[in-house]
Amino acid sequence: MTLSPSTLSSKRVKKNTKRLGRGNASGKGNYSARGLKGQRARSGGKGGLLRHAFKAQLQKVPKLRGFKSQAFKEETVTLAQLQKVAVEGVEVTPFFLKKLRVIRSTKRGAKIVAGGELTKKIILKNCLATKKAVEMIEKAGGKIVF
Repeated sequence: MTLSPSTLSSKRVKKNTKRLGRGNASGKGNYSARGLKGQRARSGGKGGLLRHAFKAQLQKVPKLRGFKSQAFKEETVTLAQLQKVAVEGVEVTPFFLKKLRVIRSTKRGAKIVAGGELTKKIILKNCLATKKAVEMIEKAGGKIVF
């Protein structure tokens, strides 16, 4: 047996849909399963029912107020976290914090906030810091490099 389009077969049985309006012998002739007269019996008359009362539904949805910025916010790191992670005299950068898994990503940057105590001398580089955090880092003997 040779391979040709007429000899190919498929395991999947394809069932043909009944073709409407192809004469009375087809079983779907005359009115073509549309019933008698009316809007829905005409061509293009079946759609549009989903649009009823759409405006009323839309008006029930509360309006979004205000403005939400798409700009990234820096990831916050507390002084208590730095106390646990940092070694005396180490240079703290966003890459250093990422390596130690204190922050998730270096894309957003890091901001040091004053939460907890810091007794180690650290050098803060390429990180933002609050005024209180800067005071506490300098009090511990560290410095901030921009």
